[in-house]
Amino acid sequence: MGLRLEESLRLTVAALMQVTGESQRSVAGVLGLTQTQVSRRQSGAVSWSLRDVDVLAEHYGIGALDLLAGPTRACEALPADRRRSVRAEARRTDR
Repeated sequence: MGLRLEESLRLTVAALMQVTGESQRSVAGVLGLTQTQVSRRQSGAVSWSLRDVDVLAEHYGIGALDLLAGPTRACEALPADRRRSVRAEARRTDR
C-alpha cells in the first residue's frame, strides 16, 4: 500500500522547495499564509486545501495533477528555469 495523498503532498511540497531553493516563508507568501501556517500543513497538523494545491501548482508552473502525483512526478514536471542549480548558474553568467 502506498502513501496517503496528504503525506504524498507534504513530501512533494518539501521536494519542490528543496529543488527550487525556496523556504517555507517564501511559499507562505505565495499562498497568502504565514510561515507557521505552512509549517503546520507540512507537519500534518493542518491539511492542505484544494486552493493551496491550485496556487502551488501555478506557482511552480506544473499541473495540479502533477503536484498530486507525488514528488518524483512533480519534480520531473518542474520547468528547468525553476530549478535552483539553473537559476544559480544564470546568476553567475550574468555577472
